Amino acid sequence: MSNSARPRRRILVGVGGGIAAYKVCSVIRHFTEAGHEVRVVPTEAALRFVGAATFEALSGHPVSTDVFDDVDQVAHVRLGQGADLVVVAPATADLMARAASGRADDLLTASLLTVRCPVLFVPAMHTEMWDHPATAANVATLRAHGATVMTPASGRLTGTDSGPGRLPDPQEISLIGELLLERPDALPYDLAGVRVVISAGGTREPLDPVRFLGNHSSGKQGFALARAAAQRGATVTVVAGSTADPGDPAGVEIVRVATAEQLAVEMTKRSAESDVVIMAAAVADFRPVAVADAKIKKGQDGPAPIELTTNPDILRGLVESRMAGQIPAETVIVGFAAETGDETGGVLDHGRAKLARKGCDLLVVNAVGDGKAFGTEDNTGWLLSANGAETALPLGSKTLMSSRILDEVRALVPDGRGA
Repeated sequence: MSNSARPRRRILVGVGGGIAAYKVCSVIRHFTEAGHEVRVVPTEAALRFVGAATFEALSGHPVSTDVFDDVDQVAHVRLGQGADLVVVAPATADLMARAASGRADDLLTASLLTVRCPVLFVPAMHTEMWDHPATAANVATLRAHGATVMTPASGRLTGTDSGPGRLPDPQEISLIGELLLERPDALPYDLAGVRVVISAGGTREPLDPVRFLGNHSSGKQGFALARAAAQRGATVTVVAGSTADPGDPAGVEIVRVATAEQLAVEMTKRSAESDVVIMAAAVADFRPVAVADAKIKKGQDGPAPIELTTNPDILRGLVESRMAGQIPAETVIVGFAAETGDETGGVLDHGRAKLARKGCDLLVVNAVGDGKAFGTEDNTGWLLSANGAETALPLGSKTLMSSRILDEVRALVPDGRGA
């Protein structure tokens, strides 16, 4: 969706006192470039990492930390009341503890008590602090109060330390924020304890050392599904082929493959220990029978014919493995179908036929071609169920579509899994 088509929203960005505060400048820039009005409310500690002038220049508004500033405008009430979204990043252990207990000892925490819009906390701290029972209790309290608390990324922290607790990529924070603007209830924490494996991207079938057969899949839809599932509490693994997504989702294990056969091996192995399997990858239907050891030359008479063979039908294979007891019977299997209409039927007709052939529980049908689906930021289509239900998925961000798909998936996950 273009910036001109997006409604202008009012976003309050609260900045905690952590070294990751400098990364929040990119989040502010994203929201302002998307056409939103942004007000920044840092803590006193945050201003020791990034100066007020930086936040003022990026947002176009003055910055304050104290409830006694602009008393005549009752800023500690008006800022929160007027917000459509609040993003708190980095959400330090101290800041979340104060917010969870209802403290109002600075402008940010006072404002948090007045908001009635979606609130997104983005934690960043050392692993030991994130894993501490007190922090876990505060996170649970914030979620119980209706806030969304992102799962932090893993990676390099301050100094030589490394592990969970790293601030997610600014673009990922922005994507989650935009999702909550589109759909405030998109990320309930209802998949805790659910193991999800997702395939994403396209496969590449080598012809010779420099060429391959592939497709235009970017992996964005698969990564969007992983991002949304992880933020809903699931333990997520992505088996990824060729992708163009700029960053790995926070809190998600990524397994890289290249060919359809490699993808089939990894998905079969990991599906045996999963509660939900989502085949979002665009798998090449064919591969060369033989791969040349050296680069194929043009030759005076043109290239020699390339003999192709059919790749395994991974989705159907997973369903058959479930029928054979190699995958638990209660595992939910979701497929994707990229379709075009032809003389035999429309996109939805082909989708219905594919659902019958594959035997999966849910099938997401996308119309492709003419700039649709592959490589785009938005997506649309239909969600078909084995029970005959058909749900239209209106045009929106791929993260928004993912949240709607996961709603249907959650309804199929057996009791005892998830919140």
